[in-house]
Amino acid sequence: MENNHNSRLVPSGIIFPFILITILFFLWGVANNMTDTLLSAFKRIMSMSDSQTALIQVVFYGAGYGLLAIPAAIFIKKYTYKAGILLGLGLYSIGAILFFPAKLTADYFWFLAAIWILSAGLSILETAANPYILSMGSDETATRRLNFAQSFNPIGSITGILLSQQFILSKLNKAGAAERSDMSPEMLRQIQNGELNAVTMTYVSLGLLLIVIWVLIAINRKMPKTAEAGGPLNFRSTFGRLFKKKHYAWGVVAQFFYVGAQIGVWSFTIRYVMKELNLEQVAAEISGKTAEQMAATYYIASLVLFTLSRFICTWLMKYIAPARLLTSLALLAVVFTSLVIYAGGHVGVYALVGISGCMSLMFPTIFGLACRGLGEDTKLGGSGLILAILGGAVFTQLQGFVSDATGSINFAFWVPLICFVVIAWYGILAKKHSFN
Repeated sequence: MENNHNSRLVPSGIIFPFILITILFFLWGVANNMTDTLLSAFKRIMSMSDSQTALIQVVFYGAGYGLLAIPAAIFIKKYTYKAGILLGLGLYSIGAILFFPAKLTADYFWFLAAIWILSAGLSILETAANPYILSMGSDETATRRLNFAQSFNPIGSITGILLSQQFILSKLNKAGAAERSDMSPEMLRQIQNGELNAVTMTYVSLGLLLIVIWVLIAINRKMPKTAEAGGPLNFRSTFGRLFKKKHYAWGVVAQFFYVGAQIGVWSFTIRYVMKELNLEQVAAEISGKTAEQMAATYYIASLVLFTLSRFICTWLMKYIAPARLLTSLALLAVVFTSLVIYAGGHVGVYALVGISGCMSLMFPTIFGLACRGLGEDTKLGGSGLILAILGGAVFTQLQGFVSDATGSINFAFWVPLICFVVIAWYGILAKKHSFN
């Protein structure tokens, strides 16, 4: 039986640093889900296709997270976790503030550049924070501890959606692509300027807040020395050891598919709800709300369920092996996604919300199972799992292509369905080899 010291989720001496690092999970949740709503926003503002707006996620999760994860691990290894956190927060704030010059150009690709810098900062933050949380206590409670810290990430996500709903989506003009094509260039430019200003000021305000938080962390001199930098960095031998561990190698694959599923589901939630509940017509009959704003309510419901489910799953892990819980919820997600594809209507919308409840434990549980027993290799191992976040770019773009090619946003949800099958398989593998 575990002794009382090992069974503690967080040792009493480092509770404040744990809280400080956990705040970061909240902060990148705000950015992640505000960005998800930009797909619907730019689709209306610039009359784009699903595959064009999906470039936002390609830049965010591919060029940002994908390219920066391993360099971030090298930086953290050479310096400290605190240095990595400050670098990540700095880039996050700069990217948010760069929305202002992007707005002056009114060029979609300058917005993508700002998003890339912002996501680069988030990549560094996640590379530092996830393994840091794992190290703040015993191995026995590591996966549960990360699930607890990650529970505050969807609270940030909900905050991001509320901010987007209130300050971005509510400011969109109701005119669709056909109506905008008939407008004079001057009228269209005036409408787009107001819409882009709403996007810009929301992000710039966030960037200014992040600068304040950066200063507060920079002047704090009581960060624990747990898992600090040090030791030689040998890529060949380190990755050689890592990929000989089946639970780690397949964990990276599972994480790649999971993030692809999560980002795909959330990125197209607003589009799906608008279509299945015919919200364009509803919005045309009432005043004061756009179809996107009404659909975002269901997105918020998804995130509320995601948040509650993560706390519940953290508690359940005291009694149910994490790998077994992962498999069960992945299979339930397959059922819900099937309803999204073939049932449609209110049933499909409710099933879509239900998927978020299933996804809640997946990222931290896969991360924890994959990092179990890595020791000093955890720093680079963690970067590999953050690198896997580029699945959000690959599968979201694929989902956009499927939607455009078939003319059906419903059929595009076959992409996350396949991802959930892979995650269920990893849970079975992890349980079979006792990696939980």
